[in-house]
Amino acid sequence: MSVDKRKVALVTGGSRGIGRAVCERLAAEGMDIIFNYNNGEQAAEETLALCKKHGVNAFGIKADISGSEACSRLAAQALELGGRLDVLVNNAGITRDGLIIRMSDEDLNAVIDTNLKGAFYMMREASKIMLKQKSGRIINISSVVGVIGNAGQVNYAASKAGVIGMTKSLARELASRKITVNAVAPGMIETDMTGCLSEAAKAKILDSIPFKEMGCAADVAGLVAFLAGEDSRYITGQVICVDGGMAI
Repeated sequence: MSVDKRKVALVTGGSRGIGRAVCERLAAEGMDIIFNYNNGEQAAEETLALCKKHGVNAFGIKADISGSEACSRLAAQALELGGRLDVLVNNAGITRDGLIIRMSDEDLNAVIDTNLKGAFYMMREASKIMLKQKSGRIINISSVVGVIGNAGQVNYAASKAGVIGMTKSLARELASRKITVNAVAPGMIETDMTGCLSEAAKAKILDSIPFKEMGCAADVAGLVAFLAGEDSRYITGQVICVDGGMAI
């Protein structure tokens, strides 16, 4: 348990990519870090080491957030380890891309279960804790695809647009207790998910970005850190794109 009254952040999908960058940045801000991962123990260990370099407590928990019971256990473990919960970052997400005429029920359900339902389950658990504390920050990682859409990602766009709707609704529910709920919508960010794109695909994407370059995970983590801090105390229910201008 944290005994030095540091703030405690719970980040889903924190073992790599944007999630790892968020964990490390919040640790640099002096927060104790708890994150979940679904697979990849080595990657989780790497995230732990990066966080602990900043002198904070850090814990990795293996959990599949697509299920309600698993999310309840994760939140309970986080509360036991940290003693409180100041920040929830819903970052975990998957893709199962394809044109709708060839998209299976399994591809639809897998994405909705993790990206949308998982975020809902974690927000429900965090809300219970934060309402008792009368304080907290909930930050949902959506996507620019949830704002402008993208061919071949009907399931993913639906999940991320749903996250935006939940963000705005929950912000209204929790505002009277001074608990903020915001969404971050990354555009094309250099991660493992974009690393598998062909050069031709990357060139086409870059042509659609006014900045003419991809962003990095640290760009997203910086905004998350701001929304998790005191300088954002009067900001809630917002969707902020980190996309180099894609959604303009």
